[in-house]
Amino acid sequence: MLVLRPNCEACDRDLAADSPDARICTFECTFCADCVETKLSGVCPNCGGNFAARPIRPQALLVKYPAATERVFKPR
Repeated sequence: MLVLRPNCEACDRDLAADSPDARICTFECTFCADCVETKLSGVCPNCGGNFAARPIRPQALLVKYPAATERVFKPR
């Protein structure tokens, strides 16, 4: 199951589970759209892959399968 990380790894911005601004790579590294476009030029600094919009888990399923709470922050 996809891990819905709560923040951008580059700027530590909060990214709610239903945020349309969350971006992930194939390893589920999580960044905000602003950092992906401005700081990272569309390339994941951890794996070199590209990004896609993170899918939004339906609200009813967040109760059974909640978003992660552990923050990952690696200032860029």
